[in-house]
Amino acid sequence: MTAASGLVIVDKPAGPTSHDVVARIRRLAGTRRVGHAGTLDPMATGVLVVGVEKATRLLGHLALTEKDYAATIRLGQATDSGDADGEIISVVPVAGLSAAALTAALAALTGEIQQVPPGISAIKVAGKRAYQLTREGAAPQLAARTVTVRELVLQSVRPVGQLLDADVTVTCSSGTYVRAIARDLGAALGVGGHLTALRRTRVGPYTIAMARSLDDLAASFAVIPLADAAAAAFPRRELTAEEAAKVAHGARLPALGADSGPVAAYSPDGMLVALLTQEAGQARSLAVFVP
Repeated sequence: MTAASGLVIVDKPAGPTSHDVVARIRRLAGTRRVGHAGTLDPMATGVLVVGVEKATRLLGHLALTEKDYAATIRLGQATDSGDADGEIISVVPVAGLSAAALTAALAALTGEIQQVPPGISAIKVAGKRAYQLTREGAAPQLAARTVTVRELVLQSVRPVGQLLDADVTVTCSSGTYVRAIARDLGAALGVGGHLTALRRTRVGPYTIAMARSLDDLAASFAVIPLADAAAAAFPRRELTAEEAAKVAHGARLPALGADSGPVAAYSPDGMLVALLTQEAGQARSLAVFVP
């Protein structure tokens, strides 16, 4: 019996990798065809969007959506990874750091910015992961990337001995490293910084309120059906029976409107037929879901 196609919104615990979570869902779903959208580091918790069976074909498009995080940045202490899993490389007592200076430094990291990814990351350089090269003593010089930090808001601060913990909330584009925000904030303030906690609270339309723990899923496994999952994430286009048959066989349709982003196309009986994109006045399939 084929596993049901759909999404599982997991509340990832601290410790396991995103790949570990996928392995657990494979066992619960009874299929190898499982993937995830947007990796979370082992120390991070929160929303991990997992696709089962045909829903894996949605993941590449969902990974491009905006994300929300709640993070704690420890100022006065830098690590080689930018988070608490790394080795401490500097300690500077934080004294006299004003809320105004902290807010101004956060503002400078908001908007469309150039961000250098952490050296200990999964980015590939000449066929090897950056973290592998770094651990081999050949840390790569990673190029800055354009990312968008739409909101970076200071929620609270508290002293931790001679250090300072700042709780922030972040809304950012795909590809943004919150670890790098912590690193760059500490550098801008001249004291160093790293993440001590990170919780992802939203990926596109999927929020932490929708997420289930691995224990809950083990007790009662279920997916968000494919048609519902796509409807939550993409604009909807209703097809006639004739149009649905054409799309199922790879034919193009006339475009509707000017939006070029993915559109979920549905047959008259409510079945998800395909994700469509529009270009040059035509709608073509990005992924087809019907046989």
